[in-house]
Amino acid sequence: MSSPLSRRKLITTGLATAAGVSGLGVAAVLAQRYGLIPPDHGGIFGAGETLTYAGQRLLTSHHSLAREFNRSEISKVAFVNGKPPQNEAYQRHVAGGFADWRLTVDGLVARPSSFSLADLKRFPARSQITHQACEEGWSFIAEWIGVPLSTVLNFVGVSAQAKYVVYYSLDGFWWDSIDMPDAWHPQTFLAYGMNGGELPVDHGAPVRMKVARQLGYKSVKYISHITFTDSMKHIGDGLGSPAPAAGYSWYAGI
Repeated sequence: MSSPLSRRKLITTGLATAAGVSGLGVAAVLAQRYGLIPPDHGGIFGAGETLTYAGQRLLTSHHSLAREFNRSEISKVAFVNGKPPQNEAYQRHVAGGFADWRLTVDGLVARPSSFSLADLKRFPARSQITHQACEEGWSFIAEWIGVPLSTVLNFVGVSAQAKYVVYYSLDGFWWDSIDMPDAWHPQTFLAYGMNGGELPVDHGAPVRMKVARQLGYKSVKYISHITFTDSMKHIGDGLGSPAPAAGYSWYAGI
């Protein structure tokens, strides 16, 4: 029986050969055979999105890590993109120190749950100093403190049928999703702290999703709801994220 590495090499070589010799359409068929089709696989760029996603998944697997930095390399200025939610509910949470905030976790799980900020802080905490890169060209290095998403996945008992994690911000407008390899990845955090203190409001308090291996728009701020699903077809426009409609990819690996 071939090793996982040789199997990945075989599939990746097949994808590259198909893309180079027979066109992206054939590569997409090969990717589908191995279940490596992203939600935004349709449309004029769909085959290319599939090849990129499948290639990255096979080459990096779930064990690869984003680079981590020394504390001395933390940026003096952490760029802020966007404004906090302007609705009354969020303003009440800020005024109350987020004591009444809850994170709902549901979908394909054995134990649907609701976590307070204090509940999340009772899980073993982790930290990482990683690079936040935006598709608009700015970036910074910061320390993120929180609970690995995998810890919450184990607590709620995620079903083997789950393929995607969808997460929504408090304002009900911003949302995104990742696949299960990134959900289980040790650097995917529910971050509630930054640079040694509490997570600032401008950076997503009380909790933001921090996806270290993808561009900044995957690290949605102010999250309040996470759900697990086996398909993105009936969520939003079915593309896994608002990003494809704006000209970006669902999978934003870096």
